[in-house]
Amino acid sequence: MSTDLSPQEPQQEPQQEPREESRQGGELTVGELLRWAWRQLTSMRTALILLLVLALAAVPGSVIPQQGVDALKTTQWQERHPDLTPVYERLGLFDVYDTPWFAAIYVLLMISLIGCIIPRTLVYLRAIKAPPPRAPRNLTRLPDHASYRTDEDTDAVLARAREVLRGRRYRVRPPDDGDAAVSSERGYLREVGNLVFHLSVIVVLVGFAVGGLFGYKGGVILPVGTPFSNTLTQYDDFVPGDLFTGEDMEPFCFTVDDFDVEWLKDGPRAGMSQGFSADTRYQEDCTGADATEEQRYDLRVNHPLAIGDTEVFLIGHGYAPVITVRDGEGEVAYTGPTVFLPQDQTLFSFGVVKATGARPVQVGLEGVFYPTFVNVEGDPANLMGELNNPLLSLLVYAGDLGLDGGAQSVYVLDKDNAEQVTTPDGKPLRLDLQEGETAELPDGLGSVTFEGVEEWNRLQISRTPGKLVALAGVVLALIGLLGSLFIRPRRVWVRARRVDGGTLVEVAALDRSGGGDVTTEIDEVVAALRGDTSSSTRDEEST
Repeated sequence: MSTDLSPQEPQQEPQQEPREESRQGGELTVGELLRWAWRQLTSMRTALILLLVLALAAVPGSVIPQQGVDALKTTQWQERHPDLTPVYERLGLFDVYDTPWFAAIYVLLMISLIGCIIPRTLVYLRAIKAPPPRAPRNLTRLPDHASYRTDEDTDAVLARAREVLRGRRYRVRPPDDGDAAVSSERGYLREVGNLVFHLSVIVVLVGFAVGGLFGYKGGVILPVGTPFSNTLTQYDDFVPGDLFTGEDMEPFCFTVDDFDVEWLKDGPRAGMSQGFSADTRYQEDCTGADATEEQRYDLRVNHPLAIGDTEVFLIGHGYAPVITVRDGEGEVAYTGPTVFLPQDQTLFSFGVVKATGARPVQVGLEGVFYPTFVNVEGDPANLMGELNNPLLSLLVYAGDLGLDGGAQSVYVLDKDNAEQVTTPDGKPLRLDLQEGETAELPDGLGSVTFEGVEEWNRLQISRTPGKLVALAGVVLALIGLLGSLFIRPRRVWVRARRVDGGTLVEVAALDRSGGGDVTTEIDEVVAALRGDTSSSTRDEEST
């Protein structure tokens, strides 16, 4: 055999294509990033955090007056806090529940809860179909156990064990060949309670969402005896849901005929009001041939009048002094009850009058109303809210009241182009009038008469179609909470084996929720197993 020793040309290695630069540690693709974000969003920890954030986000809605709940209180708050008002308006704190940031928390919580519940439900369904686990090899190593001896055959003991445990509402594992033990478990509904509780949160959120989308809230101040018809033009403020249409408004009408207040006469809260009752006359349909018969209702706080799906709430009251303004020509330029807004619990109130029809110039009045006026060392004060000594104190302005410039609040007097009327010595003219008194205005401006006092009621009218859904969610939450608190998942095992010519029966139990005392359960199972057929004395061991 010959060997070729001639030099060989070196073989060229094939050129390799340049490899893509490997990803650095922790770098994620778009798909991996989305999967990671979804897992974080649908974790139970995130759901709890979002629930807490939603509760915190709702706090400003209960502390700061809301435009959709009580526009009057909101306006008063804004007038008292002119520096904070622009900041709060930019943050949407006067209408918290309709802000984009509150809706974002709401939607994220819904997604998180759904993402939590669906996987847990699938896991639970698989678990409930699975048989109880096999008995441990050595039951005496469990914290709670007991044993006794009997002359019965092992098959008879195990058969009775299955019967006893089924009678105690345990699920029993089918018999296994070669395994002389019975495995059982109960308390599967505890997990159902947890799932129902989480599901109830979704139901409550859906109920609120339905009410916010299809319902509405409105407010109106009505002097006693003034009729109200459920049309948009009758409301002082109206906040509809995003999917609300005017066709959803029910055609009812009502009138508050009388209003009674119970005043405290003695004690530390003497002079305060404690009970309110508005005698109300209403019709469910008050127009045309479909008009229904009038009905009466005693409208009180926390006892709303329900008309179809709409509810009428009594949320406030105050006084409306009846004021008549005559101009310089003797003609009536303004007359009627004028709503004055309470400034404190004694119903010390503020209000304005705009006599725009007065001639030769418009006349404006701005002042306060004292239901029970007292003079304390020369200073005026209001003693209580009951009408015992009513006094009307007004400042007078003459000139252009600015109504030609557009809409303005009936509780604000535009004084930019009006001059304050003064006395001959140059001091502001103040009219202090009691019921029935008339004051003449200087410079031929006319006169002002305090005719009397009427009461008004602040009413909130709302339609919330999702309230029954929210109520069902609350009931589900209670059921789920009770189930998760009082249902205790437990496992019980019974093993029987022949020892020294007899049968040794071992019973052990485990409380899966932790902290449960299963000693009583073991004692009752042992007593049921032994019955009256045992021929030996029970030898129980427990730790």
